Amino acid sequence: MATHTPSTPATPAPGDSYVQSFARGLQVIRSFSESAPRQTLSEVAAASGLTRAGARRILLTLQTLGYVVSDGKLFTLTPRILDLGFAYLSSMPIWNRAEPVMEALVQQVQESCSAAVLDATDIVYVLRVPTQKIMRISLGVGSRLPAYCTSMGRLLLADLDDDEVRARLEASDRAAFTKHTVTDVDALMAKVAQARRQQWCLVNQELEEGLISVAAPVVDRQGRMVAALNISGQANRTSAKAMQETMLPALREAADRISRML
Repeated sequence: MATHTPSTPATPAPGDSYVQSFARGLQVIRSFSESAPRQTLSEVAAASGLTRAGARRILLTLQTLGYVVSDGKLFTLTPRILDLGFAYLSSMPIWNRAEPVMEALVQQVQESCSAAVLDATDIVYVLRVPTQKIMRISLGVGSRLPAYCTSMGRLLLADLDDDEVRARLEASDRAAFTKHTVTDVDALMAKVAQARRQQWCLVNQELEEGLISVAAPVVDRQGRMVAALNISGQANRTSAKAMQETMLPALREAADRISRML
């Protein structure tokens, strides 16, 4: 299973409020991924939906700015591209203050802890404190996973109204990652409604066999959910019942502490 890649939204018409060349530059950056870390000009053009000439101009611009390097045939992103993502994290200093809270929670429950925000049909990891590798995929800051089959995703969807939840679920590529994955929209709407009522969400082996996680909300002063916090572990070591009874209270306390920082 590879790290989730978000779908590209519909392109608005160029105008005073839409800079097409900038949008195309982002398309080129987004064409690079775990499965395509090094690409030829033709591959970048095909992946970003641009002509070779258009992709070439953007790649050369990114190369001049230090965001891309090339060996003459293949293009690769440089570490400087991380500046774009860290601009978001540095604009939200709450996560610097939240990290010690998450570290203390990990010490207490001996399981990994993560924080994520909602972006369209995905969740995006903004902080992660692991204990040991429990998933086949590698997760870190900036990693994306589909919202419909993750505990943090369903909880974050629960903060939206039903029409918006349904629209995002219908726009999701609802793949069945395991035999437990719920993919039916109506069934997922019920799962999201349950998360809204109880203000926490547990997902048992829907994203990956053997992976179980529970999430709690991080809210601002107006009560709006700005992020979700979760604990994830192995189902053969921690049952859903045990996670709910022994770990959820500590998770909710940690999420409340982070919420108060807001």
